[in-house]
Amino acid sequence: MTTPAHDLSRLRIDRDPPPEVRRAFGRTVLLAGAALIVIAAAILYNRSRSAPRVTTVVATAAGGASQAGTAAGATLVTANGYVVARTRASVAAKVAGRLASLSVDGGSVVRRGEVIARLENADYQAAVAEARANLRSAEASLIEATTERDQAARESRRTVQIHSERPELISAQDAEAANSRTGQADARVRAAAARVEAARAAMGFAEATLENTYIRAPFSGTVLRKEAEVGEVVAPSVGGGLTRGAVVTMADLSTLEVEVDVNEAYIARVHSGQDARITLDAYPDTAFRGSVRQVVPTADRQRATVQVKVSILDHDSRILPEMGARVDFVAAADSAASTAARTAGPGVFRLPAAAVREQGGRTVVWIVREGKLEPRPVDAGPVSGDFREVRRGLSGGELVVTGGVEAPSAGMRVSTEGR
Repeated sequence: MTTPAHDLSRLRIDRDPPPEVRRAFGRTVLLAGAALIVIAAAILYNRSRSAPRVTTVVATAAGGASQAGTAAGATLVTANGYVVARTRASVAAKVAGRLASLSVDGGSVVRRGEVIARLENADYQAAVAEARANLRSAEASLIEATTERDQAARESRRTVQIHSERPELISAQDAEAANSRTGQADARVRAAAARVEAARAAMGFAEATLENTYIRAPFSGTVLRKEAEVGEVVAPSVGGGLTRGAVVTMADLSTLEVEVDVNEAYIARVHSGQDARITLDAYPDTAFRGSVRQVVPTADRQRATVQVKVSILDHDSRILPEMGARVDFVAAADSAASTAARTAGPGVFRLPAAAVREQGGRTVVWIVREGKLEPRPVDAGPVSGDFREVRRGLSGGELVVTGGVEAPSAGMRVSTEGR
């Protein structure tokens, strides 16, 4: 049997993969690339999330300080305080008693001398009536005594005349007795007149006591709040128990001013009549014009501050007593304040107090450079109005950290948020 011959030239190896393999390989490459992209994005996201976000300010010389001095309108000193009324009083009763009526409430506008409250006063009214009756009785007694004195004087004159003309009719003893009766009558008149004065004084006292049961406004102003209610017992001073002192608290809102405590290190830059900008905590976007009324001539040794009183020039109904306020004392052209500001020297920076920290016995600020924290030793002044002056250590333009990280460290990566 003959084996068929094979044509070896027609045999070959198929090196191309099947179409199904090629499609599977392509899908694998695409999936691997997508996974790498997702991983890289996750890494970048985690890095951005792990970097704390800090608030910063740009270090700028205070008021544009330069060798020439301080520009007009630049802030020299900032201090915090409260709005107060220069004319303010806690109005109390002059005598103790139960409050019978109260005709005002918080916000009521009253005029000087207007009755704002009354105590129960029936007994005082009775005392006035009694004193008036006593006065009338004393006046009647005076009239009676005066009449008797005049009658005695006439009889004395007739007796003396008859005795001088007809001594046998009236003896000298009778004439002397008539003169004595005249003197006695005159003395009774003087006593009656004194009793009238005493009765008049007693009636004046009773009327004054009755008037003290009416509580009047000591000046024109606005009632800030009620301190007592009808039916409560009030007294000139608080004595404990159920007794109240003031009935209302009132103030003249046209005399509102701001009292601030300026650090004594900066008090040389503040003077009477100096312009100021007032910003209320309740309205941080609105500034009111002010003027320094008085620099109190004494310092607080415990806090190392000097109190300054600033008048509010822009009267606004939104400004209320006891509001928190910040006062910026500004420089004026060719003023003593500008001269004082020049003593601070060029390159002085006013930064929020939170930006300056104590670390390792040094005063430093943290600046952001290329997304990383870097400590910068500085020479800083005391705090005044939540600000501190940095005299040395900054050149200007640095991004200074003011918050967002509690424990900064050199090289820490952060993201910035301007203020």
